[in-house]
Amino acid sequence: MKFPRASGVLLHPTSLPSRFGIGDLGDAAFRFIDFLASAGQTYWQILPLAPTGYGDSPYQGLSAFAGNPLLISPEKLIARAHLSADDLRDAPVFPNERVEFGAVIPYKNALLDRAFANFRARGAADERAAFARFCAQERAWLDDFALFMALKTEQNAAWYEWEKPIASRQPPALAKAGRARAEEIENQKYRQWIFFEQWRALKAYVNARGIRVIGDLPIFVARDSADVWAHPEYFWFDENLSPTHVSGVPPDAFSATGQLWGHPLYRWDVMQRDGFAWWLARFRSAFEIADVIRMDHFRGLHNYWRVPAGEKTAVRGEWVRAPGRELLRALNAARGDAAMIAEDLGSFDAASRAGVDALMAEFEIPRMAVLQFAFDGDARNPFLPHHVSRESAIYTGTHDNATSAAWYAAASEAERDQARRVLQSDGADIAWDLIRAAWGSRAQTAIAPAQDLLSLGKEARMNFPSTTGAPNWCWRVLPGALNDALAARVKELTRANGRNGEPPSAEIASRKPLAMT
Repeated sequence: MKFPRASGVLLHPTSLPSRFGIGDLGDAAFRFIDFLASAGQTYWQILPLAPTGYGDSPYQGLSAFAGNPLLISPEKLIARAHLSADDLRDAPVFPNERVEFGAVIPYKNALLDRAFANFRARGAADERAAFARFCAQERAWLDDFALFMALKTEQNAAWYEWEKPIASRQPPALAKAGRARAEEIENQKYRQWIFFEQWRALKAYVNARGIRVIGDLPIFVARDSADVWAHPEYFWFDENLSPTHVSGVPPDAFSATGQLWGHPLYRWDVMQRDGFAWWLARFRSAFEIADVIRMDHFRGLHNYWRVPAGEKTAVRGEWVRAPGRELLRALNAARGDAAMIAEDLGSFDAASRAGVDALMAEFEIPRMAVLQFAFDGDARNPFLPHHVSRESAIYTGTHDNATSAAWYAAASEAERDQARRVLQSDGADIAWDLIRAAWGSRAQTAIAPAQDLLSLGKEARMNFPSTTGAPNWCWRVLPGALNDALAARVKELTRANGRNGEPPSAEIASRKPLAMT
């Protein structure tokens, strides 16, 4: 089965403990996997691992294929002799509870520059050969990305603000730029090689411990990304390489003006003519990172909100159909039955809801259900734990929500009262009440953010949608917080609810929903 009855924890690597100011792929990551294994968990869910740009958001990555060099473990570079212990002795004192990107980025970039210089000067022959193999195997995206990053590092500007011959990728200008920046291009390739070496070692350990990684694939890519610069033909641009339309969602109960995301939109007609080559390469890369993919804004594979460029809000727009069925058929033909989870939250008209449901049903893709959205007083609310179907992935909350404790503290008394009655709780530890409800539901997959396992409040929120900068993406788990006692508590709940990663019993699979309290 793609999705046995199982559970897991959402924790992005940047949130791990580390003395270098940001979580990385070093020893703390391996200890976290040990925690998951001792807690009887089947899944580790992460956010996108892309290198981040302005705002530090993993959903506004500089590449759909590259990894984030900030996640490279400096300590593991000592083992390769690319750094020495002395190189790490002057590390600044960073706070344990948050990432201060403004301080972390220059410090880690300087370390990585030093590691590259050492590798270049005295790297062993077998390492040089491994690096060359990586560069050859990944050249389809790596060459463009490395040049993009070399230019971006030098100019500190978005690619569409570069000189026109470079922005429009005129071959003589690209060749000249590549020759002039050969060392920095190699530096960028080195960082990607090291990132993927470290990630693959960690993922091998994850899988050896019986755990699967749930990755995250944003449906859109940032305008200021290597992908858009390298393949403008796949996006709706005018002759000046400016978007003609951009992404967003229309007004709903949460926003009178909608959300204007601003991503360039795909030329699906062009992509379909070449057999979705770019998308298939992107999926191939994503499934090398992870075992299961959470598709962010899944409905965009059925239809998407198209807003004319230059609009200040997302009010003026229209729904446009996307060839999601054809894309997913091409994906399954290329790699077999891909394991995906659909993030299909938000407002739907009846026709769009039916279309998205049909797409998920055809490809057996479970939908997300978020318990924090369940207690609006409507007995038919599909997120109420007794309404969530087996073919679902149930979450107490996500990276875009308040922590469960903070949600409850800010909720109306009517919401709190219904939550207490449905959960048969006094609300004293609402995070664990929701975890118990998720683990006890019929949903085949149950996930809780690490913040909810720790019953943390508003200080631990990961992201506030439609805002940029701190405190977004900054939260970190304190050293020692994910301890043996907590693992034992999670394991007992997991065992009691049969979430051991095996197919559900016939009794559980056919269990009828409980009546609402």
